[in-house]
Amino acid sequence: MLRIRVTLAELEKLKGHDIGARFSSGHAYLSVFRFDDDMIVTPLLTHSVGRDAPTLHLRRHQDDGMFDRFAAHVEELWTRGTPVWEGSCGQA
Repeated sequence: MLRIRVTLAELEKLKGHDIGARFSSGHAYLSVFRFDDDMIVTPLLTHSVGRDAPTLHLRRHQDDGMFDRFAAHVEELWTRGTPVWEGSCGQA
């Protein structure tokens, strides 16, 4: 719970900028940062802390490839998530 509070406090510094942030009560098991056709994915592995997890740089090169599959997964999580800031629809 402490990690969530720290993250929300850091996100508060970005409030008002053109950025969206959402959270969920479920566990995503990965961190994803998407920039158009590039994506940074960090899957969370059992028995390891975040800094020990692999980081993948995905670039979209084809339909229904790994990039599109991760993007569809993230879209579903985003749709079910709750905006960090009240009254905000967030960015997709």
